[in-house]
Order: sequence, then C-alpha cells, then structure tokens
Amino acid sequence: MTETKSSTPTDLTTIGFTSFLYGSGSDQAFFNVRSGVPIVEALSQASDLLFLAKSFAEDAAYDKENDRHAWAAHYLTIMGKALMDDVTKSLMPRVTRTKTESEAELPESI
Repeated sequence: MTETKSSTPTDLTTIGFTSFLYGSGSDQAFFNVRSGVPIVEALSQASDLLFLAKSFAEDAAYDKENDRHAWAAHYLTIMGKALMDDVTKSLMPRVTRTKTESEAELPESI
C-alpha cells in the first residue's frame, strides 16, 4: 500500500513563474521571483514590502514637491504583488501538459 503525504503550507515553495518590472515597450522582464522560496517566507516578505509601499504612498500624498516616495511605493508594490502572485500560482493545482503531435516526434534531449 502506498502512503501519500499531504502538503502543508510549510512544505510548499514558490514556483518562480512570476516576472515583474518590464522595460518600456518591451515584453521582457528585468526581474522574476525565484523558485524554491518557502511560501511562508515569501508571504512575510510581501507583507513587509507592501507595508513600506503604503508608508511611502502616504508620504507622497503629503509631500507634493517630491515624487521619490511615490516611485519607491510603486516599485515596492510591484515586488510585493509578484510574490503574492507566485505564491498563489504555487497553491493552485497544475495541469499536466501532454506533448502535441508535432512534439511527440522530437527526441527527449531537445
């Protein structure tokens, strides 16, 4: 009899599929979430990033002459969202992809 082990949140890790911060006019991302980060740590980091983004956004709202807080909030928000999206993707069941007819003819080493 085979025993299956159920995954707990502490066993799950990021899958590294989420890219963020794209160049203007480009579909190539500058950064992406790394795979293998425990989701508990990723969620904690996302919470910290979003807390800082909220603080910078509040500062930017009161200091109309300086936009650096707004830009800092923007980048922190992008990073926090990417972590949250990657964690969400790692929690969703993945569909097993089968080879298409043209791929079936290719050798495994490609």
